[in-house]
Amino acid sequence: MKLKALSIALLVAAGAAHAQDDEGVFLGVFGDYYKSEWQNIRDAASVNVDKSTSWGVELGYKFDKYWAARLEYADMDFDLSGARTDSLSGSRFGIDGLYHINGDPLYGIFGIKSIDAFESMTFANLGAGYQLLNKDNWSVNLEALAYQGIDRGYSDYNAKLGVSYLFGSSSSAEKVEAAPAPAAPVAAPADADQDGVMDADDQCANTPMTDAVDSKGCTLYRDEQVSVNLLVRFPHDASKVTEQYFSDIKAVAEFMAEHSDATVVLEGHASAVGAAQYNQWLSKKRADAVAKQLVKLGVAESRISTVGYGEERLKNTANTRAAHAENRRVEAQVTSTEKVKVQRK
Repeated sequence: MKLKALSIALLVAAGAAHAQDDEGVFLGVFGDYYKSEWQNIRDAASVNVDKSTSWGVELGYKFDKYWAARLEYADMDFDLSGARTDSLSGSRFGIDGLYHINGDPLYGIFGIKSIDAFESMTFANLGAGYQLLNKDNWSVNLEALAYQGIDRGYSDYNAKLGVSYLFGSSSSAEKVEAAPAPAAPVAAPADADQDGVMDADDQCANTPMTDAVDSKGCTLYRDEQVSVNLLVRFPHDASKVTEQYFSDIKAVAEFMAEHSDATVVLEGHASAVGAAQYNQWLSKKRADAVAKQLVKLGVAESRISTVGYGEERLKNTANTRAAHAENRRVEAQVTSTEKVKVQRK
């Protein structure tokens, strides 16, 4: 929230600045490649987050031929490895300052970004860009950036290619024309659904008053991560799932039915009683038993994976009956992403 507030304040200040040559609002779109090597992700045991291909939009303000600032949003798609080999949707939001060296096409970039993928993390970024083409207020830009994690010590890299349009004034001399003859008064443009987009440009009529809209008057959506957790405990030296956990397993199956992209890793565990090799086998058998219950409830086997940790990850290290009971378990967390309407402020 602090990063978004800072971004909005910067654009407000830019809009209040005095007009100069090469000044104005610019809007752009881009595609990029994001190289990440994240390991030990919280709430995602044995999962690594690798590279992402993304698309995004940027909105900014050019103060003069040297300085500019922009907001950036990117929709990301990360590859996963380790315990999961599917992909994960994510998002990147942040603010950049741009400085054109001597007013030339080459420019430096510095900023701060928030990236959401399993968890929300903040990065500082630094890089350089070059305008491959700049004509009639259109420009094509190539950028390379390095990212450094602030919450966690990740070091990532990013390459972007985008196109943008400057709505402000151009530095070229403007023609002086004679003042036109006074025109007859025209009616003010109409906005029937009062969403801030005039009817002539509104492609989604009658948008609900509670919805935020885009430049075409259509409802805006954001990605929201949802999840469900599972914990199944077992008696000593047993792998049969007792009836008391059937409702919890059913809740996971229903969640996966509603979110067709979701997969689950069932993690089996054992207490420290007995031989470690036997406990490894028993913990895997417990995870497989829970998997069979999910399959009975309609979850495809291809969406389920199991792993046995034996006594490697004890929840309670005490040598008591209560501690041993706490350690005999199968755990899982299933996550997915839903599209949620953005509320109008």
